[in-house]
Amino acid sequence: MTGSPLDGLQILPVRGIGDVTAGDDLAHLIVTAAPWIADGDVLVVTSKIVSKAEGRLVEVPADGPERDEARERVLAGETARVVARRGPTSIVQTHHGFVMAAAGIDASNVDKTHLVLLPEDPDASARRLRTDLLARGLDVVIVVSDTMGRAWRNGLTDVALGAAGIEALLDHRGQVDPYGNELSLTQMAVVDELAAAAELVKGKCDRVPVAVVRGYPRSGEGSGAAVLIRDAESDMFSLGTAEARAAGLRAAATLTSPPAGPAFPAAPSADPATSAPADPAISARPSTGSAAPVSPSGGPAVSAAVVRALGSVEHLLTARVERRPGSLRLTPSHGGAAALIRTGTEAHRLRAALAAEGIETTAVIDDEGVTLNYGESA
Repeated sequence: MTGSPLDGLQILPVRGIGDVTAGDDLAHLIVTAAPWIADGDVLVVTSKIVSKAEGRLVEVPADGPERDEARERVLAGETARVVARRGPTSIVQTHHGFVMAAAGIDASNVDKTHLVLLPEDPDASARRLRTDLLARGLDVVIVVSDTMGRAWRNGLTDVALGAAGIEALLDHRGQVDPYGNELSLTQMAVVDELAAAAELVKGKCDRVPVAVVRGYPRSGEGSGAAVLIRDAESDMFSLGTAEARAAGLRAAATLTSPPAGPAFPAAPSADPATSAPADPAISARPSTGSAAPVSPSGGPAVSAAVVRALGSVEHLLTARVERRPGSLRLTPSHGGAAALIRTGTEAHRLRAALAAEGIETTAVIDDEGVTLNYGESA
């Protein structure tokens, strides 16, 4: 990287592009409207004009319930996964991997008989536009932008859907700050920052679909903005709150018992009299008492998770709970068939609480109670 953005940036609107229709040459429209664009500039191009030029429009009725029905069909086609839905608002993951309201489908700045979809491959669109401008002698960065909301914050901002000619992430990991601390997590989404900066001069009603950010140093060719999309394994917020709760309830209702194996040993015995001796450090837990930390099979992490699970359902338990290495034994607090049935219900509650802590269980049921064997989930 050469230069420094500390030297100052300019953000310049590109006016006069006009209406864009399918098949238009965006590179020609941009350089005609802004012949002053220079090598090294960052062109932030609104995804809508990219979509229009690529013919990513869908014809729909102009009004009435037919329009709403058509829009729902289009939304379903653009949706890979529903993240959250509240009334008429749907937050979905698109086939690109973006999590957006209404899959980014837009009805603004287009005639009432059409909806604009996102570009099919925004990174490829950015690369094509950069190549077309290179053919005209301009070596510039391209960022294809669109507007998104953000979890936990009100208001909208522009972000990058596609990029070419720039590294999307500026990786500071391994660097040392002025206080001598090594940075271990810091990766700046510079293309998102450039998109947001450009929006300050584009606006939503001013018909300025392109802006130029001048003075930002180039940082390699980059592999596109797709690197900004979190994969499923690292996405800690893949569902809305109500949807996650519903998924948890459904999972709790369908808990299965995995085959016994090293992580889920079979019960020592269904007969308490012949069960493996309890760990001396583990005492029976009265139904109204609190669980004390122990070290069952699986180590301290599993022990702490078991404590949390017991605590979360403690006020619902009437059964006696005895903690053993790698298992919990539930027996009715008094005699009778009804108490035994209730113990089975409470065992399922506890299985659900353990599953919420990442602990899978096998349940062994006998005439006197239920034994839950557990281990760390895979």
